[in-house]
Amino acid sequence: MSIRNLDALFRPSSIALIGASRRPGTVGAVLARNLFAGGFDGPVMPVNPQARSIGSALAYASVADLPVTPDLAVIATPPATVPGLIAELGARGTRAAVVVTAGFGAGPGQTDGVALRQAVLDAARPHLLRVLGPNCLGLMAPHHGVNASFAHISPLPGDLAFVSQSGAIATAVLDWATHRGIGFSHVVSLGDMADVDFGDLLDWLAADGRTRAILLYVEAVTHARKFMSAGRIAARTKPVVAIKAGRTEAAARAAASHTGALAGSDAVYDAAFRRAGMLRVFDLAELFDAVETLASRLHVDGDRLAVMTNGGGAGVLATEALGESGGTMAELAAGTMARLDAVLPPTWSHGNPVDIVGDATGERYAHALDAMLADPGKDAVLVMNCPTAVADPIDAARAVVQSVNNAATRDGARPPVLTCWLGEGAAAAARRLFAEHRIPSYATPGQAARAFMHLARYRRNQKLLMETPPALPQDFAPDPAAARAVIAAALAGGRTMLTEPESKQVLEAYRIPVIRTRSVAADPAAAAEAASSFSGPVALKILSPDITHKSDLGGVRLNLQGAEQVCIAAREMLATIGKAAPDARLLGFTVQEMARKPDAHELILGIGQDRLFGPTILFGHGGTAVEVLRDSAVALPPLNGVLAHDLMARTRVWRLLQGYRSRPKADLDAVVLTLMKLSQLAADLSEVVELDINPLLADGDGVLALDARIRVQPPLPPGTPRFAIRPYPQHLVQCFALHDGLAVTLRPVRPEDESAMREMLQRSSPDDIRLRFFGPMRTFDHEFAARLTQIDYDREMALVAEAEEGGRAVLLGAVRIIADPDNISAEYGIMVRSDLKRQGLGYRLMTEIIAYARSRGLARIFGEVLRENTTMLRMVEELGFAREDVPEEPGLVRVTIVLDA
Repeated sequence: MSIRNLDALFRPSSIALIGASRRPGTVGAVLARNLFAGGFDGPVMPVNPQARSIGSALAYASVADLPVTPDLAVIATPPATVPGLIAELGARGTRAAVVVTAGFGAGPGQTDGVALRQAVLDAARPHLLRVLGPNCLGLMAPHHGVNASFAHISPLPGDLAFVSQSGAIATAVLDWATHRGIGFSHVVSLGDMADVDFGDLLDWLAADGRTRAILLYVEAVTHARKFMSAGRIAARTKPVVAIKAGRTEAAARAAASHTGALAGSDAVYDAAFRRAGMLRVFDLAELFDAVETLASRLHVDGDRLAVMTNGGGAGVLATEALGESGGTMAELAAGTMARLDAVLPPTWSHGNPVDIVGDATGERYAHALDAMLADPGKDAVLVMNCPTAVADPIDAARAVVQSVNNAATRDGARPPVLTCWLGEGAAAAARRLFAEHRIPSYATPGQAARAFMHLARYRRNQKLLMETPPALPQDFAPDPAAARAVIAAALAGGRTMLTEPESKQVLEAYRIPVIRTRSVAADPAAAAEAASSFSGPVALKILSPDITHKSDLGGVRLNLQGAEQVCIAAREMLATIGKAAPDARLLGFTVQEMARKPDAHELILGIGQDRLFGPTILFGHGGTAVEVLRDSAVALPPLNGVLAHDLMARTRVWRLLQGYRSRPKADLDAVVLTLMKLSQLAADLSEVVELDINPLLADGDGVLALDARIRVQPPLPPGTPRFAIRPYPQHLVQCFALHDGLAVTLRPVRPEDESAMREMLQRSSPDDIRLRFFGPMRTFDHEFAARLTQIDYDREMALVAEAEEGGRAVLLGAVRIIADPDNISAEYGIMVRSDLKRQGLGYRLMTEIIAYARSRGLARIFGEVLRENTTMLRMVEELGFAREDVPEEPGLVRVTIVLDA
């Protein structure tokens, strides 16, 4: 389920409180007090068989005695009674329940908890009754007068929604926010999330007009794919800021690969928040700081900050805080330096931070700020003021306001300026002035630098949702069948770890360059003989299905010259491993030519498995010290070129790959392509549980995998939802011909189709565009086209018709459906290029999208068509759509087809 019946939680017409009490200090008494005092415009009906009234309201002995069916029930009775109450309420027509009762878990003293939890769900399911909790604080919707919680304080009405897995955190936030005058549209405690979870509420709040921003306190997500789909939709419409508890782990989980050890659960959550377009913060104060900063609607394009101050010490603090937050001090252009020289005293700092000296007047602030706002190398300016006896901080603040207002564009967009006036007194008055003019202001340099990085990280995450990626090379043709054959042979032999040669065969099937293992030798003598065939130094490695980290046990020797050195090293290796791993099965040795790449960087690339989010992709600084360096980052597949670049840029080794001193730049495109190939491998091969390439050598000539290890499992049934983000549905690709014989490929749309989509629209007549989009459109900008091509395959589908034209692929038409969160109804849209009409393409596109909708279990497809679009109306009628008028829009016709799933 998703948002079905959530209106009964947040906008009920009537409420029943089951377990209401008059006994002071009990949960039932606090719930009753809050419900009666919340200002709810509807009946609140207490249920208590031992009480005649609760407060001034008549009490009822049972659910059966209630005079009206409650939309919402709040339950605070012993755990064993809850399933029966849910069944009784559902039968009466109640649509939602808040279960504050605890005791439904699997912890100590809760032996029946899991069974009772399932019984609650079983009782609710036939009636589609939604359950919040159990073991929760409750919910509050101040604008509707609903306080169905046992919190000690009622929230002020506002435009922030706070969703917390912890009731204690919810009450702490309420207390903190109320004393600061911060209000909420919704406050929800999820508790054990037996039914209603983060994904459901993200879907609901994304569409809620009273909610400006969504705040999350997350301990654990239950349904990863739902969370990611809902989160990406919500984050495109309003800021979503999250705190994740449990950032550290007591110990790394046991894993057969470096990837498994490095890709801890917190790193995966971090990747999930980033991929969803959310902003992650790390404490409650930062949570509200971030919301207020994002509310300023300032837009920054990067993380380069220019700092202006009248005190050098404050500039140093801002610089340090910026570096700790991952930002960069902007490098001022020569022209900016010249302008500053002309308006500042000779003793100014001549660099960033720009110290304009302690006696700076408002006029000096204005001149310096004007120069810095014009600098092309900055993404924002932080203006600071330290109180002095020789200058007026209010005068400086007024000058900053004037400069910002003068620099505002005609459409009201304000330049990215943040302020920090230190101290109290005059500083407080300056902050009020900034607030009046919507200029964000902070009390300390650290807060200001952190706020800038909130803007930069949020903007970066939002851009990743919309940036058009490059396409995979057309000549990339992996061979999944060859990889599966290698894996199947190992599984048939009772092994879950592939040998190094087998692992490299799998990589080769996905066109990842590997250093070839020239020889496999059974014993030291055979290894020596194999080495004699090489003209240069060789690497000797132990071959064992039981040893994955060969270097750790002395199973790797490098730069061996000639047969004699190899023979001696092989004997020593057997002795060493015999002591370190006496039970390991030793199959012999591999002998490889040493790779001659003196300028190459050692990287690690890998595939891991997260229990919740499924496959993950890791990139970082490789080599034998990989787990000591811990310079790595994790991303959720599927990856495209943009996402792969972003993954790499989150590591320290990324800067080394750009080249430095005499070391040339690495072939970054080759590394990106390798990450994309691993992403495809993860999508194709459910058998691969963990994979390491360590090291992957990267230099200016490309990449080369020196060592690899892969852990496998039996293949999962086709269609098993493994990915948190649904990968490209390759199975929907098909070919057919139009009436005139033109060969067409029908396939799901890809993000890299943006330019082709824009071309298709530009080659259509203005009238066809108007009929499709219900209005004239002359240009199709990036954001518009990106929304047509960058879709969530779990919530929507767009099929495009592609053909060869002049030696290149072009789009001929497209059809799409967007499903509601409950997967019941979907709205369709279709466009065929104007010069390709009457070729049967539109009809084929519609039949294919209807078939797809039926396959995923949708109940109906609907659309709105301009009454004058007679061609479309005639086609959908032939396909079985029914039509009805839209009373509020006389020019529109609503068409609907009911599907037999």
